[in-house]
Amino acid sequence: MSDCIFCKIVGGDIPSAKVYEDDYVYAFNDIDPQAPVHIVLVPKKHYDNIKDLDDDRIKISIFNAIQKIALDQKLDAGFRVVCNTGEQGGQTVEHLHFHILSGRNLQWPPG
Repeated sequence: MSDCIFCKIVGGDIPSAKVYEDDYVYAFNDIDPQAPVHIVLVPKKHYDNIKDLDDDRIKISIFNAIQKIALDQKLDAGFRVVCNTGEQGGQTVEHLHFHILSGRNLQWPPG
C-alpha cells in the first residue's frame, strides 16, 4: 500500500534501524520506544491485521524471527510480544506488526 508507513519502511523509502530481516519479515527499532528494547516486527507483505494473515510461511517466519531477535538481543531476563488488532485493541497503524519489548519490568495489565 502506497500510503502505509510500514510498507515504506520495508521498501526503504523511510529509513529505519534494522534489527532483523529475512524473505518474509523485517524488524527495526521503534522510533518512540516504550522500553529500553522496543523492536517492531512486520511482514514484508501488507496485511491490515492478524485476522488477514493467510500465509503459513509468514506465520512461521514471524515466530522464528521473534526467537532469533530474543537470542541475538540477549533478552534472557524476559520480554513481551504485543500484537494490537483493531481500534479497541490499540492498533494505530493498519499493517500487521508485533512489538518486542524488554529491558525493564513490564507490568500487567499494560493499561
